[in-house]
Amino acid sequence: MRALIQRVLRGRVTVEGSEVGAIGPGLVVLVGAGQGDGEADARYVAEKIAHLRIFEDEQGKMNRSVSDVGGEVLVVSQFTLYGDCRKGRRPSFTQAAPPDEARRLVEAVVAELRKFGLTVATGQFQAHMVVEIINDGPVTLMVEGRGGES
Repeated sequence: MRALIQRVLRGRVTVEGSEVGAIGPGLVVLVGAGQGDGEADARYVAEKIAHLRIFEDEQGKMNRSVSDVGGEVLVVSQFTLYGDCRKGRRPSFTQAAPPDEARRLVEAVVAELRKFGLTVATGQFQAHMVVEIINDGPVTLMVEGRGGES
């Protein structure tokens, strides 16, 4: 699994003009599932999202997690994180998990985040989404699961 984590002041997702998810300060996380990913990857990625210390403390150091600061998380499924652009001009998405498997794994990440007590909003799987992100920093990090390892 891949998760592109962005520290934000706010984030919002609309589908066909209707808001489907929105958060205040916290994280917008674009999540993609790859071939061979499993539940262990979802747990690993969720734990990283919940506990990465990327918010500033009183001394201005990135020393606090989204959990520590009471932030929210907006999870948006994004199979294009597995786009391979090495050949030609059109990305190949053969490394992305099939839609049913990807949906299950993205939902598993959301469920794990909620187990940590986080408020989690989501986009809409397989929909054309308009994602509004007001970055804070900016702070943007990529986290990768262990590729099906337990």
